[in-house]
This record gives sequence, C-alpha cells and structure tokens, in this order.
Amino acid sequence: MIKLFRLTAILEGISYILLFANMLIMKPNYIEVYKQLLYPIGMSHGVLFIGYIGLAFLVKAEKKWNFITFSIVLIASLLPFGTFYVEKIYLT
Repeated sequence: MIKLFRLTAILEGISYILLFANMLIMKPNYIEVYKQLLYPIGMSHGVLFIGYIGLAFLVKAEKKWNFITFSIVLIASLLPFGTFYVEKIYLT
C-alpha cells in the first residue's frame, strides 16, 4: 500500500505543477493550447488528488501516524511541492 501511495504522491505533485504551468505560462501566451490541455491535466490532477487523500487514510493506520503527522500529510496535498516533501520525509 505504501508503494502505491508513494507513486500517487509523486504523480499528484507532478500533475499539480503541470496544472499551474498550464495556467501561468500557456494561458497568457497560447490560449488555444491552454484550452486543449486544461481538461486532461485538470481531470488527471483531480483523480490523483482524490486517490492521494483516500490512500492517506489507508496508510495512516499502517504507519501509525498521529494526528499532527496525518494533518501534515493532508495539508501537503494543497501546497505545490508538498506531496514531494511527504514522499521524502514520511514514506521512506
């Protein structure tokens, strides 16, 4: 389960960065490319985000995380590069 959570954390972080890149770089300069990329990147990020949260609840019992650690893992999903931090610190 932890390997799947690690993979999901990495992929969720990548999709988050791609979503921001699409909004910040593509939208002002290439509006057509932005529109074409918005749905697939946004949908994949949404699915990975939900998977990350669901797997966090499953891994919580396995790793015996306390409330503070579990809160950090959940809050990290809202921050850019946060899931990379969780993967490096809490899942190794």
